[in-house]
Amino acid sequence: MPEFSPTQYAVPLFVVAVLAEMIWARLRAPEAYEPMDTLVSLAFGLGSTVAGALFGGFALYLFIEAYEYRIFDFGAEWWAVWWAWPLCFVLDDLKYYWVHRAGHRIRWMWAAHVNHHSSQHYNLSTALRQTWTGPFTFGLLFALPLILLGFHPLMIAIVGGFNLIYQFWIHTEAIKRMPRWFEAVMNTPSHHRVHHATNPRYLDRNYAGVFITWDKMFGTFEAERDDEKIRYGIVKQLGSFNLLWSVFHEWIGMLGDIWRAPMRHKLSYLLREPGWSHDGSRETSDMIRERWRARQGEPGAEPVISVAPGNPIAGSHEAA
Repeated sequence: MPEFSPTQYAVPLFVVAVLAEMIWARLRAPEAYEPMDTLVSLAFGLGSTVAGALFGGFALYLFIEAYEYRIFDFGAEWWAVWWAWPLCFVLDDLKYYWVHRAGHRIRWMWAAHVNHHSSQHYNLSTALRQTWTGPFTFGLLFALPLILLGFHPLMIAIVGGFNLIYQFWIHTEAIKRMPRWFEAVMNTPSHHRVHHATNPRYLDRNYAGVFITWDKMFGTFEAERDDEKIRYGIVKQLGSFNLLWSVFHEWIGMLGDIWRAPMRHKLSYLLREPGWSHDGSRETSDMIRERWRARQGEPGAEPVISVAPGNPIAGSHEAA
């Protein structure tokens, strides 16, 4: 089977969709696009394409090697096994949910994924804010179970491409709600706006790629509310359109924390959730949410006590 990359064919559609949304924004929501922000998003997209070209071959090589140890064999003409394609698509989306969730809950992985959340605007160009440094987080290892089950690496790459294409259109405010049956099963602009929000209610929710059912199954779903305006970006906003700072700021912050931390806490600054600090001087997304719930007087909310910043580690990069 020849190599096929669905995203390459989708690029012209992406461009047309962005232009159409820009026209809509000019007429209905001028604040939806900011020229410098959009330019940074486009630069992110270009850089991630280059990074993918540089590291994609290495990942494919590793997967081909792992494929030799598969438990099940779909045969030499694996691409002709029709039922394997939808099964692979669903399982790959489940894999995406968990790698995406890890990208928010493990700071080392967040250092790469934060790029996608760094814009304070939410439009189709935001979807292009893809990581340059993702290969260094080894998130690709989440695909190994699929490979060992017998799905060919090229099959996984193709369904993953369609997964990425699906996620493009949900980065918009132009669509408010889809039909109720669609919202119940699929990821939609409404669900994904929640994921990009910094409101305490919405932090670290709706990790889904295509099927929102994963969030409902694993307790991370939050519906968008019409009575609460969404604030986009990250908890500690960048405040800059500098491209290199946008790409590497969390890596710099994380390495600085590791350097300054006592020896017994260094690994925690790498592997624990963003916003964690050994002295309690910062807040994780869970702490921010609980503090907000306590202020709202919600039942079961526990007060969160934060230590006032008073050391060189306090005040760096917080959770988002």
